[in-house]
Amino acid sequence: MAIALADIKKLRDMTSAGMMDCKNALTEAEGDFKRAVEILREKGKSTLSKRGDNETTQGAVLSRIEGGKAILICLGCETDFVAATPDFKKLAGEIADAAIAKFPADAEALKAEKLSDGYTVEEDITNQAGKTGEKHVLAYYGSLEAPFVSEYVHFNGKLGAIVAFNKEVPASIARGIAMQVTSMNPVAVDAASVPAEVIESERTVAIQKTRDEQVQKAVDAALKKAGINPAHVDSEDHIESNTAKGWLTAEQAQQAREIIAKVGAEKAANLPEQMIQNIANGRIQKFLKENTLEEQEYQLSDNKETVKAALAAVDKEAKVLSFKRFSLSD
Repeated sequence: MAIALADIKKLRDMTSAGMMDCKNALTEAEGDFKRAVEILREKGKSTLSKRGDNETTQGAVLSRIEGGKAILICLGCETDFVAATPDFKKLAGEIADAAIAKFPADAEALKAEKLSDGYTVEEDITNQAGKTGEKHVLAYYGSLEAPFVSEYVHFNGKLGAIVAFNKEVPASIARGIAMQVTSMNPVAVDAASVPAEVIESERTVAIQKTRDEQVQKAVDAALKKAGINPAHVDSEDHIESNTAKGWLTAEQAQQAREIIAKVGAEKAANLPEQMIQNIANGRIQKFLKENTLEEQEYQLSDNKETVKAALAAVDKEAKVLSFKRFSLSD
């Protein structure tokens, strides 16, 4: 059957789908608008199904603030070309507006919220996928509520953060700390709020690194005493390569292997445990200083003060309560 141009435009206004997609859907539905909308939606579901394993490393990160509430969302897609289209940007903005207006508890609740066109967030994301032929996802939703909140989204639109404070603070420091969270990616506000599993993981790494370093020091000292350059024998590939180049004799190569095996095993079996723990503890403290917001060097400070000190300088009672951050590239 012939489909009128006015009907195609009407369906496009209803769904934001492409003109040809609308024409094909109306043709298949024999002019039934309700059925045509379902056909377009099924096309979106098919696109998501076919491209389910594709990575959505592009998209739009948006924030909104209203009173003491703040939200951060990310609508993800596969390519920067789609992320730059007006329809994609419009949908991302509508999702962010719905999030701050309804302030849902989590991402699943946000997906169920209806937008101005009468469809849910999830349905509109599916429709958009059908229109572009790319996978689309609600990649992130986070919210905060506090006496005072701030936000910052990087100019490229791919990462941002929201921050909660215990009281109102000057806009400059509030925005500066949100920028700090965005750029420096702290794991927590302070040492006390770092998750126990993060500390345990870092401790395991620190202990093993310390053990490896102590063993390597002993091996290197033994190699140097034998007149062998440790850099020439730091791997089996290097030993073979440097022997071929004439930098090591066959006898030196074999001697190096024996020293590495014997001295390495002996040192590993006799490491002073308390010293290992002390060095590992120092590494944990360094990790906390570099990765907790309050102890990080404030990036907007000229005198290398910490974030905690910078905030105290404007208000001694002010404190960061929590933050949320998302990056498409992490």
